[in-house]
Amino acid sequence: MPVGRSGGGAATTRGLALDTIRAARTISRVELAAGLGLTSPAITRIVRDLLVEGLVRETGRGPSTGGKPRTLLQINPTSRYGVGVHLERNTCVIVVADLAGQPVCRAVLPGAAHVPPERMLPRLADEIHALLAETGVNKTAVVGLGLVTYGPQDWRSGVLLTPQPNPQWLDYPVAERMAELVRLPVLLDNDANAAAIGEYWLGTVDLTSTYGCIYLGTGIGGGVVVAGEVYRGSSANAVEIGHISIDVDGAPCTCGNTGCLERSAGPEAVVRQAWKTSNLARRLGLDPKGRDQQGGDFLVDFSKITTAAGSGDPIAKSLVERSARYLGGAAVTLTNLFDLDFIVLAGPGFGSAASIYQSIIQTEVDRRWFSRRAHPVGVVPSANGSDAAAIGGAVLILQRELVRP
Repeated sequence: MPVGRSGGGAATTRGLALDTIRAARTISRVELAAGLGLTSPAITRIVRDLLVEGLVRETGRGPSTGGKPRTLLQINPTSRYGVGVHLERNTCVIVVADLAGQPVCRAVLPGAAHVPPERMLPRLADEIHALLAETGVNKTAVVGLGLVTYGPQDWRSGVLLTPQPNPQWLDYPVAERMAELVRLPVLLDNDANAAAIGEYWLGTVDLTSTYGCIYLGTGIGGGVVVAGEVYRGSSANAVEIGHISIDVDGAPCTCGNTGCLERSAGPEAVVRQAWKTSNLARRLGLDPKGRDQQGGDFLVDFSKITTAAGSGDPIAKSLVERSARYLGGAAVTLTNLFDLDFIVLAGPGFGSAASIYQSIIQTEVDRRWFSRRAHPVGVVPSANGSDAAAIGGAVLILQRELVRP
C-alpha cells in the first residue's frame, strides 16, 4: 500500500488533459487540443481513454461556429473520490470529495491533543468506513486518503518530525499505519499545503497562477502553488511563515528559532494578550487557569476574541488588528519572495474576524510589497471555509493519483 510520497511527479499529458477539463467545467476537444498544444489525433486518443475509464463524459454540444456544433466534455465527478483528514489537537475533520473536489460528506471528531496514534488512527479509520457506507460511495472508486496535519514531516516515509498533536506522534509511522487500517494509498502532508491546493480545484484560480496561502489554525502556516503544483523545496517543508523570525532578540520558539511570527500573531499570542486585559478576559470568559499550555484550548478562546472583534468590541478588535498587521508583514515577505498573483486566507482561525484580517493584510501588501508598480496582488478569503485543509487533503490525493502520478 503506497504511503508517504507527497509531491507526485510532473503531470502527464493525460493528467494535464484531465486537469484542464476539470478546471474548464466544459470544453470541446478542439479547445482542449489548442490549450495543450496537441494534435487532433493525440487529443482524440487521450479523450477516448478518459471516457473509457469513466473519468470524463460528453455533455451535449456547444454553440455552432458555422459548422457542426462541437461535443463538449466535462469531468465525471462521481467516477472517483478522495478522502481528506485534517488532524489537529483540538479537532479532526474528515471530508470525502468527488473528482471535481466537491465535498459529498464530512464528519468532525475530537482532536488528538491527549490521544496516542495507536488509539486515534483506528478511530479515524472506523469513521471513514462509516462515512463511505452511509453515503453509498463505492470504496473501489476511492483513490486514497490525504492525511494533513502539523509539520515538519518526513514525507518520504510518512512520519511526523514534530511532537504534535502530542509527543507520542513524534517519529510514528502515521502514513503506513493509516494505510494498513483503511486499505488505501495514504499521503501525509502539511495542512497549509493542502489548504493552498484546495483553492486550485475549488477556488477561482487560473491554471497558470502563482499564489500563496496563509493558514491560520492552532498556529500559522503557509503554502505556495505554482501552475497547479505545490512548491515544496527539498523536503516538502517549505513556506513555514509562522516560523519566520520577526525579532532576532525575541523569545525562543519551540521550533528552535527566536522571535517567530507565530509568537506575536498566532492564536496563542492573541489569547495571552487578552488575558492581560482583565476587562475583556472577564467578559469573554477567558481564564488562563488550567489551560492546556500546548495549544489545545487556545483556538477556542481565540474564536471568542475574533467573534467579539467582528461584532465591534474595541479591545478585541485592537488585538485582532495587531495580529493582522503582523500577518500583513508576512504576506509582504511571501509576495516579495514568490512574486505572487494573490494570497488566500484559509483556516478556522480567521473566523468571524476574516474581514478585519483581509482588509489590513491587503493594505499592508498594497503599501509595502517590492514590485507593487508591476501588478496588483489581491488578498482573498478561501473558497473552502474552515474545512479548507481537509478538502485540500482529498484534493492532494486525487491530484497525486490521477494528475501527477
